[in-house]
Amino acid sequence: MLGRLKPWILRVTVATALPRTKLRALPVAVQPAPRRAAPRSQAPGSLKCFLGVFKMEMAEVTGMSMKRGSQAVEDNDSVTSAEEAKRQKVSECSLTKGQDRAENDCPPSGGHVPGLPRAVSVEENQQNADAQVEEEEEGEEDGLSEDGEEEEETESFADMMKHGLTELDVGITKFVSSHQGFSGILKERYSDFVVHEIGKDGQISHLDDLSVPVDEEDPSEDVFTVLTAEEKQRLEELQLFKNKETSVAIEVIEDTKEKRTVIHQAIKSLFPGLETKTEDREGKKYIVAYHAAGKKALANPRKHSWPKSRGSYCHFVLYKENKDTMDAINVLSKYLRVKPNIFSYMGTKDKRAITVQEIAVLKITAQRLAHLNKCLMNFKLGNFSYQKNPLKLGELQGNHFTVVLRNITGTNDQVQQAMNSLKEIGFINYYGMQRFGTTAVPTYQVGRAILQNSWTEVMDLILKPRSGAEKGYLVKCREEWAKTKDPAAALRKLPVKRCVEGQLLRGLSKYGMKNIVSAFGIIPRNNRLMYIHSYQSYVWNNMVSKRIEEYGLRPVPGDLVLKGATATYIEEGDVNSYSIHDVVMPLPGFDVIYPKHKISEAYREMLMADNLDIDNMRHKIRDYSLSGAYRKIIIRPQNVSWEVVAYDDPKIPLFNTDVDNLEGKPPPVFASEGKYRALKMDFSLPPSTYATMAIREVLKMDTSIKNQTQLNTTWLR
Repeated sequence: MLGRLKPWILRVTVATALPRTKLRALPVAVQPAPRRAAPRSQAPGSLKCFLGVFKMEMAEVTGMSMKRGSQAVEDNDSVTSAEEAKRQKVSECSLTKGQDRAENDCPPSGGHVPGLPRAVSVEENQQNADAQVEEEEEGEEDGLSEDGEEEEETESFADMMKHGLTELDVGITKFVSSHQGFSGILKERYSDFVVHEIGKDGQISHLDDLSVPVDEEDPSEDVFTVLTAEEKQRLEELQLFKNKETSVAIEVIEDTKEKRTVIHQAIKSLFPGLETKTEDREGKKYIVAYHAAGKKALANPRKHSWPKSRGSYCHFVLYKENKDTMDAINVLSKYLRVKPNIFSYMGTKDKRAITVQEIAVLKITAQRLAHLNKCLMNFKLGNFSYQKNPLKLGELQGNHFTVVLRNITGTNDQVQQAMNSLKEIGFINYYGMQRFGTTAVPTYQVGRAILQNSWTEVMDLILKPRSGAEKGYLVKCREEWAKTKDPAAALRKLPVKRCVEGQLLRGLSKYGMKNIVSAFGIIPRNNRLMYIHSYQSYVWNNMVSKRIEEYGLRPVPGDLVLKGATATYIEEGDVNSYSIHDVVMPLPGFDVIYPKHKISEAYREMLMADNLDIDNMRHKIRDYSLSGAYRKIIIRPQNVSWEVVAYDDPKIPLFNTDVDNLEGKPPPVFASEGKYRALKMDFSLPPSTYATMAIREVLKMDTSIKNQTQLNTTWLR
């Protein structure tokens, strides 16, 4: 069997009999046929962390739309508000982080930052539903069954993935280069994948300054130490309405005006929404904290305490390790005791990586933010400045990646050929595998059913039992649903109700089985739209493969190019004026045109086979109407550089991070020879591109989890 395999074998180092709840976060490797185990160093993790191995960093999917200018959003949407994006809970069930935001930036066309108008039938219930979700989730524990323990499963991960997707299933079939692929371990350590955001000014974000801007109006450092832990606890409970107290009184032990001032400042800055006053009680001085304006005060920082001459937003660079952006903001908001929706950013970043990006927060001082550097692990905040405006999703120009592929087998000539091809030609701008899910029910199938207005099928596809890697309690929930069709009974099987399945079941319990549209509307809007964007991506991938198979890597008459914000056809006499890098293809919608050659009919036939009318992509629910967008078919990375280094210890970092540089650590020194070789790659990608697909082009590998696990099982046997 090994003799029939190609020179590379993509290896996932997973024991074939691991219980599904005991999986480790293991490195993904591309290994050659000889039976030599690759070195690995990896901490234990959950199934989600394991799946995260394949989550490459992705630039925001902001494309070029005819009507919205060259920076309009792909998949027909404008960018959603930062507030809405941040209140979305990441689905921990079928909408895994791998689909939903695994690539480095949550894309508008990736189902994370869509901006279609909200459907009227859904909108009226959304706010109350979200509030209900938050209340019901407060005490949830992740991963526990009804009796508090996750039952062990005997099925191996490889067996679970037998019904997963391959690249072929989602239209990813072509390469642009002719070089021979080689093997290497990707993300053996999360520090092997570093992403720096490229801001709207074209500058790469770096954390290189931890100093705090001098501001005479900032309180003294004493505000962070003047309150005891018990006093902080009482004040937090008061601030969050967690007890029946209407006020908290703090005795001033050493009564001086200066001491009282510091206590006033500490309470007001550390606990937004609380006011203070001084009272005499039986000859003693007390600082009394109380609510200024009810629950609204918590979400809206104090206006009168913020200097008018200072910009309302503190911008800073966030360096984080092994934590996605939403989780990071939740941590920051918890420590600052504010709502997450006062933060804004240009794109969300992946968990399994070191990432550096700009964040803005409303009326929180740089002093308070800098203090978090003393409290938090795997975070660093710096490069503070005050600005008038927040950040907006999609404003960035892209991301710069530093990627290490360890234990490579390619010769220096092979590496040189592969990297030169990436630099000079680029890669096919496919949507990556994480766009389509990890189970036997791909997300694009749900999207297709939504577009067909087949709501019973939508419900069935989301809730029915399926093969694939899922937690035991979710399997039980699906089995209960299949047996009883009772949403309340199935919901009781879920300890984690914030997943898509739990949200849909809650909606069905509330609105009934005859009102699936409203029940589906309880799911956060970004997650709902993710399904139809997945279908658009599925169509686009298939069509671009057909286009390259039919016409190769050259522009032909009838292809589409963008002139400004408008798509136009390449005419016979103009072919030599364009290159393949200018050619775009449409995501299906009501506001796009299609090529004037064979691929136009291929679009029509594909949608017709799915019972969809390419000439009528409007949906009776406005949320699900697709206007379409354009996407370049070939992407050529910028700032491409690489080097092959030798090393002996698989645990050592192979380059310095921003924090290493701040701490004055010398860069690693490599010997001319070593036990292993690694390829260190640097490149920049524009919005709307998956680094997964760039690395696929270099290594010539199938990036699907199914293929990797099955190849690994074959290799182990």
